[in-house]
Amino acid sequence: MFNPSKDEVRRFFCEAWAKSQSETVLSPMEVIAVEWIREHPEYHADLMNLEEALSRDYGIDSGKSNPFLHLSMHLSIEEQISIDQPPGIRQAFARLAQRMDSRHAAMHEVMECLGEVLWRAQRDQQPIDGQAYVELVMRRLA
Repeated sequence: MFNPSKDEVRRFFCEAWAKSQSETVLSPMEVIAVEWIREHPEYHADLMNLEEALSRDYGIDSGKSNPFLHLSMHLSIEEQISIDQPPGIRQAFARLAQRMDSRHAAMHEVMECLGEVLWRAQRDQQPIDGQAYVELVMRRLA
């Protein structure tokens, strides 16, 4: 399992964005990252200066959401959908995206569900409950 440091994550997104701006060839993962970066123009300025990105604090007191966490969650969910892990997430996401008529809006709903199961797992010091995660996504269809 890939477990990058905070700096590695920030470097990845900043470098992918810079490569896309200079029309340099992107890796498959960078292509996906850049697609989501384009969906979030509010983050473009955060990705323009690597040194600033590496030193910036996105704590609760900063009043600004962490673009690197948000984009990382997009990538994580994309991977989950592509391999249907946990089982059922691909279909649940597809149904939600169709119902909402927006893949991006559906992705944010799934992100809320993922955040909740991550929080529960951390709170309870238990593994992530994949079935509960898919069920939370399915409830968004109701």
